[in-house]
This record gives sequence, C-alpha cells and structure tokens, in this order.
Amino acid sequence: MKQFDPRTVTNAALAYLGDAVIEICVRERLLAAGYTSSKALNAHARDYVSAPAQAAAMERLHPHLTDDETAVFRRGRNMGHTNTPKHATVAQYRSATGMEALFGYLHLMDQPERVKELFALAYPEEE
Repeated sequence: MKQFDPRTVTNAALAYLGDAVIEICVRERLLAAGYTSSKALNAHARDYVSAPAQAAAMERLHPHLTDDETAVFRRGRNMGHTNTPKHATVAQYRSATGMEALFGYLHLMDQPERVKELFALAYPEEE
C-alpha cells in the first residue's frame, strides 16, 4: 500500500473510509450480541449508522476527544455538503460526516485501540 500522510487526505476520503470503519465496529457489536439473521442485523445496524444516531454519538464523544481528534472532526463536519439529508437535519448530517472523518483518520493513523475505545464511548452497551 502506498505510504502517505493521513493528515493530508481529503475530508471526503476520510469520511468515506470512516463510514466503513464504523460499519465494521457496528457489525462486530451486533454479532457479539447474538444477532444472526440479515434482517435483524440490518435493522439494528440502522440504530448506529443513521445520521441522527451518529450525531447523538458525537455528543457523547466530544468530552473524550483530544485536540487533534477534535480538529479532524471539525474538518469533516465543516466540509462542503452538496446533498440534503432525507431523515436528518443538516446539523445531524454534518456531525455524522465529522464522526466518519474522525474514525477514518484514526484508522489511517493505525490506532485500532482508540477506534474501539471511542466506539464504546459513542455507543455504550445497554445493560
């Protein structure tokens, strides 16, 4: 794989990659919870990956972010958005994009433990 500086990757590319990183975390969580049918997996995954759910998750994450992580989130949140969300406010959509950019950045920085830590803080498991 070509070596590059993750800090120079475009916001859109970070969000694109981060979407996949979050999706893997969600799928692992759902499998660990015992969901096995594709119908149940897809239904429960929406509870994690919708823009409103990700925006709420970012509210939980903000106090735990480093200055660098906050800067990456803001970069992603503030990038020019050309689509209008259907089931979310513009603010929720922008926050979700910022979250995806953050997770993409952490993946590229080879910080899998931080990804797991932030995912657990963003989506605490129900008891």
